[in-house]
Amino acid sequence: MKLNVALLAGGYSGESVISVQSAGVIAQKINRDKYNVYLIQINKDRWFWESENGPVDINRHDFSLPATEGDVRFDVAFIMIHGTPGENGVLQSYFELLGIPHTTCNAMVSNLTFNKFYTLQVVKSFGIHTSRSVYFNNSESARPEEVSSKLNFPVFIKPNSGGSSIGMSKVKTPAEVKDAIDKAFHEDNEVLAEEFTQGDELTCGVLRINGEITALPVTLIKSKKDFFDFEAKYTQGMSDEITPAPVEQFKIDDVVAASKLLYDKLNCRGVVRFDFIHNGSVPVFLEVNTIPGMSSASIVPQQARAAGIGEAELYDLIIANALKY
Repeated sequence: MKLNVALLAGGYSGESVISVQSAGVIAQKINRDKYNVYLIQINKDRWFWESENGPVDINRHDFSLPATEGDVRFDVAFIMIHGTPGENGVLQSYFELLGIPHTTCNAMVSNLTFNKFYTLQVVKSFGIHTSRSVYFNNSESARPEEVSSKLNFPVFIKPNSGGSSIGMSKVKTPAEVKDAIDKAFHEDNEVLAEEFTQGDELTCGVLRINGEITALPVTLIKSKKDFFDFEAKYTQGMSDEITPAPVEQFKIDDVVAASKLLYDKLNCRGVVRFDFIHNGSVPVFLEVNTIPGMSSASIVPQQARAAGIGEAELYDLIIANALKY
């Protein structure tokens, strides 16, 4: 019997376009012999499935889909929403209350890892290196001079929550700090400033395969801009993402070990990507992405293909893990 899969896309953030692209690829490449797939659009106004006869609204009381032949009940929610409400624990809480399995980390882990500053504190407690940082939890108390006095330039100033480098700036002088903080606060209520680390930018996807925490081949990221910003991430030709990473083996081993440790210690589920800068001595943690992109050009599908795992098989693993864990 086929499983009914709710494939969730959209969301409330600037990453909604990327979410829709990823979900569209999944809808095309998932094994339809195994799954009945319903692409559910989530936005602030409505949650709906676009049927041949027009949009059908989801019953939010039990997350069922009204149909003339009987309501559709979902076996699993495949969450592909970047940012809020898909990556910060809100939808996870909803599905966990309803008892519907979902493909991501649980609500508590999702909420923690969406907050970059809190994540840094927890990651440091596991012995993983991080860059020095300054955190502002509201715009009224944000003091640009604190960045200049506590951190060495250049620094990255970014929203404390969210992804795709939206609202991020690379700041090279104290004179640039205030404008960068204002830009970040335009996207979020909290802001994080971190020292720049020189080295190789390496990223590693991790998931469970046959119950074992497994690292996918590591990717080296080489941006053709000053840093790996939104344009570099999503504009063809603006970055080189090389898998497997052509770097020294000890750097690969370091990043794989750190990624697997964090996946375990943070109690992650589904497929998760960990980003580092290896400074030649140790991997320095940047951030964790609990709902990485799934378009054909996205990093995790590239890593899966390098490991001999096609997209359809990757989706099978993600769904199987959601039902098991």
